Amino acid sequence: MPIHMITMPKWGLSMEQGQVNGWLKEVGEKVAKGDEILDVETDKISSGVECAFDGTLRRQIAQQGDTLPIGALLGVVADAETSDADIDAAVEAFQRDFVPATADAADVGPQPEKAQIGGRTLRYLKIGDGGTPAVLIHGFGGDLNNWLFNHADLAAHRAVWALDLPGHGESGKALDTGSLDELADSVIAFLDDRGIERAHLVGHSLGSAVSMTVAAKAPERVASLALIAGAGLGDEINREYIEGFVEGSSRNTLKPHLVKLFADGSLVTRQLIEDIVKYKRLEGVNDALRKIAGSAFEGGVQSRVYRDRLDTLAPRTLVIWGAQDQIIPAAHAQGLPAQVRVHVIDGKGHMVQMEAASDVNRLLNEFFG
Repeated sequence: MPIHMITMPKWGLSMEQGQVNGWLKEVGEKVAKGDEILDVETDKISSGVECAFDGTLRRQIAQQGDTLPIGALLGVVADAETSDADIDAAVEAFQRDFVPATADAADVGPQPEKAQIGGRTLRYLKIGDGGTPAVLIHGFGGDLNNWLFNHADLAAHRAVWALDLPGHGESGKALDTGSLDELADSVIAFLDDRGIERAHLVGHSLGSAVSMTVAAKAPERVASLALIAGAGLGDEINREYIEGFVEGSSRNTLKPHLVKLFADGSLVTRQLIEDIVKYKRLEGVNDALRKIAGSAFEGGVQSRVYRDRLDTLAPRTLVIWGAQDQIIPAAHAQGLPAQVRVHVIDGKGHMVQMEAASDVNRLLNEFFG
């Protein structure tokens, strides 16, 4: 039986280290592939480290409070019959040979780039090659980092592009109307500029409504639609959240709203809130968000609903939702056309692609084929 090393994962391009918050499994406990066995916090978010193997947790090398580099040894999973001496020897060999990546080496991987497209700056990230590409479109107030747990798994099979919509992240902040049509046109211009003839569009929240609008405008460009906690599938949206996010400008005014994004509010780290505060203070951001909210969510309801023609927009459509979504009700995943694939994931919230990343990645990869 092999001895499996559990190591510090790399979540997102900028992650260099993580802090162990605590173990979720005890030494001697059986673990299965996909089980979360310990909790790790990065500067962006806390998340569970999943086991990639079936076996028994035989060692907890890292202790609560330890801050360790990417790739460092956290624990050991092996068969219950594997001898302690063999495990000790394997741990000793791993620790002897382990060399933490330097900051320089960590920066060698793909990094976001910027281009002038359609008269404005758009920031984007490309990872992977080949296949029909996937284009990831974030939600209201988000950016391409909303996909930091998804990029690598999806890019193992195809080219994956993620972009910051106009008004968001490090893309240009100036918008004419902030309408879904304007945002969709910017995505089509991006596809044109990057030479992407046809793509799987993956939209989260507002990004789902943008993806469906792209499909309505340019159906020949869309291989499939994957809609995650999607806007555009029903009228209701959490008006208090939208207004609170638009008007909030400090840690204290934003935090009560940001914790609604997750079923487990403790996943919202101090750094995540600071990043949002910095973004909210950039010139032009509040004007852009007000325009988008006023157009897409006027009067606290969704202004454009594609529900009744969802099955006509793309050759295939997948809908994924977190059952505990506090922003857009998971009930919008019910009663959709029969050929739409629907998965509602229990115990997860609006940011289901972060909270249940491995499940979402598996569903997307199976769907893309």
